[in-house]
Amino acid sequence: MDALLILGGLLLILAGLVWLVVRAFGTGLLWGWASLLPPLTLLYVVRHWRRARKALALCALGFIPLVVGLALLASHDAERLEAILSLRWLEPETKAAADLAIDLRGELNGQPFEPRQGELVDGVLRLSEGQDFFARKELLIRLPQPIKGGVRLDLLPGDEGPWPEVEISWLELEQELPEARRLTRGYSLHLDLQPLPPNKLTGDFHLVLPPRFKTTLSGKVELFTNGLRFRDGQVDRRVDSLDTLAYVIEDYLQRRFATRLVQLQPLPAVMLPARSLELVVEARIDGQPQQLPIQLTKRESRGWAVQGDSFKPLAAPGSVAPASAPSAASAGEASSERVARPLDRRLRFSLEGLLRSPSRYQNLSMRVATERGNTAEGRFQGIDADGRIILRQRLSGTGEASYSLRPEEVVRIELLEP
Repeated sequence: MDALLILGGLLLILAGLVWLVVRAFGTGLLWGWASLLPPLTLLYVVRHWRRARKALALCALGFIPLVVGLALLASHDAERLEAILSLRWLEPETKAAADLAIDLRGELNGQPFEPRQGELVDGVLRLSEGQDFFARKELLIRLPQPIKGGVRLDLLPGDEGPWPEVEISWLELEQELPEARRLTRGYSLHLDLQPLPPNKLTGDFHLVLPPRFKTTLSGKVELFTNGLRFRDGQVDRRVDSLDTLAYVIEDYLQRRFATRLVQLQPLPAVMLPARSLELVVEARIDGQPQQLPIQLTKRESRGWAVQGDSFKPLAAPGSVAPASAPSAASAGEASSERVARPLDRRLRFSLEGLLRSPSRYQNLSMRVATERGNTAEGRFQGIDADGRIILRQRLSGTGEASYSLRPEEVVRIELLEP
C-alpha cells in the first residue's frame, strides 16, 4: 500500500510538471524552452500565474499521497526509507569478494568446473557452482565417519575398507532437474584438510573418477564447517541458515536468563529465506529443561533478532559484578525468577489460536473431541495442505497412530502441557 501511494504521488507530480511545460510552450516558444530550467520555471509561474496554477495544483495534489506513503513506510520499515532517501541505491554495485579461496583445476562431466561454494557439514563435502535452487554443477562426497578436527584420506581403486559415496550432478540449459551419477568405489581420492578458524577447513583436494564419468579435479579447497558466516570478526546475522538462528537464540537465552549455561536443542525445520519465524525451542538452562516460544524477525541492516529482545550483554568471564543494595539485589532476583518462569500456553489456548500460529504449539500434547463424539489424543504435528489438524500418538512398542481432523468438526480442543 505504501509503495502504491508513493508511486501514485510521484506520477501526479510528474504529470503536473509536464503539463506546466506544455502550458509554457503554449505561451511562447521562448517561455517553453525556459521552463525546462528550474529557476526560469519559477519565473514563468510568477509572470503567468493564471496559466500555470492548474498544473501547479496537480503537482500539489500529488504531494498528498506521496507524504502519506512515506509516513506509512517510516512506521513499519524506517531502515528502508532511510536507504531510499540516502540515495544509496544509486551507487554502483560492487562485486563482493569470494568468501572461500577455492583453486581447483579440472572438469566435471567433461565440462570446466569452477566451484565458488563449499562446505563440509555432517560428514558431507559439497562443492557447487551456481547459486540457483539447483546448482549448475555439484560434487558431493559422503564420508563414512564423522569429522572431528582435520581430515586426512587417501584412496586408490584397489583399496579395501569403507569408501565414501561420490555423487556428481549437473544441470543442462534445457532441463528443469539436474542429472546425477553416484559411485561407491573404483576412484582415486586424496584429502588433506586442516582447521582454519573460526569455521573453515583448508587444504589439498585431488579426485579422479573412472573415465566414463569424465571428472578430474585437483588443487586447493576451502570449506565451511557450518552455516555461520563472519563479517569483521562477528557472526553475520543476515545469513539465512539454521546455524545463524541457533546462534541468535542461544545468545538471547544467555542474556535473558543471565547465564552462559545454555544448551540449545536442535531447532525444528523451517522454510528459509523468510522475514519472520515463530518457533518453540527446547533448551537446558542451568541444568533445567525449558520450552519457550520464540519469534524471530529479520531486517536488512541488523539481520535476525528475537522480537522484544532488550536484555543487556553478559559480563565478560572473570569480571566481578558491582555490589548493590540488598533491596536492589532482592528485586533483581525476583525479576529473574519472573523472567525464567516458562510461559503457560494453556491459559489462552484456542482452536483459532492454533490455526493462526501452528508453529507455536508444534509437538505439544493435545486432546480433541469431535462432533461425532470421538476423542483423539496425541502430539500436534502441524497443519497439512488441506487445512487438517494432524495429531500423532505413540502406541505400545514402536507403533504410531496418526489422526487427521478438519477444524469444522472439532467441538473441543485442550492443550495438555504448558
